[in-house]
Amino acid sequence: MQTVVLKYMQSLLRLEVIFFMKNELIKTEIIVKDTPISVIRIDKTDFISLTDLAKYQNSSDPSFTVKNWLRRVSTIDYIGLWEQLHNA
Repeated sequence: MQTVVLKYMQSLLRLEVIFFMKNELIKTEIIVKDTPISVIRIDKTDFISLTDLAKYQNSSDPSFTVKNWLRRVSTIDYIGLWEQLHNA
């Protein structure tokens, strides 16, 4: 069983690498209130680093800020609505 799971995970990793090779990947950075924020563009979609955004509020432990944000009911409602709209 472990061998099958390991082979499956390896195939997923290969698929992910192939996906990124086929798509245009651009890394850049924006400055917001003197804080550098990483931005990655894959094809025409931008992805902004939540950890970099959280560093503005708590530079010593940004994971604490992200964890608190993910626990909020409004965030869970937003993610649920987003899933309904984009994965229906």
